[in-house]
Amino acid sequence: MPAIIIGNNRGIALLVTLTIITVLIVVTLEMSRKMRSAVFSAAATRDRMTLLHLASSGINAAKAMLVKDKNNSNSDSLQEDWANPDKISEVLRDIPFEDGNVTLSISDELGKIQVNALVKFPEGRAFNAPQMFLWSRFLRLLLSQEESFEDIEPITIVDSMKDWLDSGDDEAITGLNGAESSYYQDLDPPYSCRNGPFTHIGELALVRGVIPELFQGAGGAPGISRFITVFGMTKSDSNTFTYEGKININTAELPVLAAILPSGNEELAQAIYEYRQETSDSEYIHDLSSLTWYKNVPGIGNIEIDPNLIKTSSDFFLIESVATLNEMKMKITEVVKRKKNTKNGKWECRVLRWETE
Repeated sequence: MPAIIIGNNRGIALLVTLTIITVLIVVTLEMSRKMRSAVFSAAATRDRMTLLHLASSGINAAKAMLVKDKNNSNSDSLQEDWANPDKISEVLRDIPFEDGNVTLSISDELGKIQVNALVKFPEGRAFNAPQMFLWSRFLRLLLSQEESFEDIEPITIVDSMKDWLDSGDDEAITGLNGAESSYYQDLDPPYSCRNGPFTHIGELALVRGVIPELFQGAGGAPGISRFITVFGMTKSDSNTFTYEGKININTAELPVLAAILPSGNEELAQAIYEYRQETSDSEYIHDLSSLTWYKNVPGIGNIEIDPNLIKTSSDFFLIESVATLNEMKMKITEVVKRKKNTKNGKWECRVLRWETE
């Protein structure tokens, strides 16, 4: 009988030992998993911080290029370093990145149509006539490129945009096609008219007549979102805000160039576009500083572009900086305005909008 008892004790001891070993193995594996997770998390956090610094370096390099350009020139065009990918690459190569890579692009916001200039501010009640005609031409030309847009009337969009922008919100809609809050409140889901300047181009997709395909693009037609901006606000003499709406003819894309030309002369936009880029021995050959340089373009003749619609300079720019590291990517987008510092008299870039993704 004692031998049986001893045998049972040995079996219990073995079971306890195996149980302890099993628990230790489980605990060790769990601790190892948590440690690996912590290491990977720390590495990911480190990489995200590195990406942020890389992308921010690109943004700062872009600002430096824009300030240098402002000190050297009173006009802005696609002939300048900030618009030249090769020149941008040269600047980035001078930044000592130990790891990762940065790509950078700079574009002129005033090469686009300023949506808020459709209404005269600060009063904010009446049409800005040159801008109204500009929008009518722009929409007519864009709508003609896609068969599915044939039932959309430009006047509906223009009048509804005016009602969205103007400071009134009553039943006195613009023309026969405008829309105030009462129209939008009947939609599902309902929303109200802003009755003030657009704060983001995405708001335009809320306006009556602006269907998603028109806003984003469809078929062979690009979306209107590509050619508009909410920026361009300046202060008037009375310290109130306004929107001039003048487009930089030196940086505008083809559809915008076509819209600023008098009706019936849209085909000349291509000639203006190509004239800006003409080179000889890799050097640009045309001076784009004068407001009337376009008259030197072959085929223009006596055609006059409304001077209320164009300019040859800009201080509003879109900067996009993309950093990559270890298969991770971060993009910083900034809209900046070049402005002279009142204290030291130096030009600087003030951030108007900042986004990261």
